[in-house]
Amino acid sequence: MDAKTRSNIKPGLTVLIVLKQDQRTGKLTKGIVKEILTKSPTHPHGIKVRLESGAVGRVKEIVE
Repeated sequence: MDAKTRSNIKPGLTVLIVLKQDQRTGKLTKGIVKEILTKSPTHPHGIKVRLESGAVGRVKEIVE
């Protein structure tokens, strides 16, 4: 599934995100989507979400 398309991402989904402070290193953080913050249907850098842990970042990968 494409992490750049908003319709593919739903609350409760397990994803890998890159946090703002990790963008240079590309370090990924795993978590469960609490809410979707991006309003547009697609975004070239990934859809921005808030995880249940409170972390905010852009989805790089959807974990099946």
